[in-house]
Amino acid sequence: MTIAVGDTIPNCTLSVMGTEGPAPVSTADLFNNNKILMFAVPGAFTPGCSMTHLPGYVANADKIKEMGVDGIICVSVNDAFVMHAWGEAQNANDSIVMLADGNAELTMALGLEMDATSFGMATRSQRYALIAENGTVTHLNVEDGPGVDVSAAEAMMALL
Repeated sequence: MTIAVGDTIPNCTLSVMGTEGPAPVSTADLFNNNKILMFAVPGAFTPGCSMTHLPGYVANADKIKEMGVDGIICVSVNDAFVMHAWGEAQNANDSIVMLADGNAELTMALGLEMDATSFGMATRSQRYALIAENGTVTHLNVEDGPGVDVSAAEAMMALL
């Protein structure tokens, strides 16, 4: 079942790049007592994700935070090394938490996984964005097909 507005973000332990390598981080620590805008991409370094989705959030990070958001999270079914390298390549690491969902634990708990085996990518996340306040989803925009529209930074900013 897909997560919906009013539901709580499931507690999962994922990874971010720390000073000494991948470090565990729980969704409870990220979401509790915070207003978070999280967006998900099917894969780091993929064309739509690298040319449109992540760059929109990087360009608007300061504006989003000025609108009352405590943190912006980019999540993908990739490992922490890949997410960190992608964040560096996109100048995102200073403004966005590049969250690695290497085993698709959060993605599956949210019910937002997709089968990308036909692309050689196994289980991946659908493209979506959500806003959560104190761990409760207040807005959820899932893309209906390819492209970046309802989950783009500008679309989510209109909801803040």
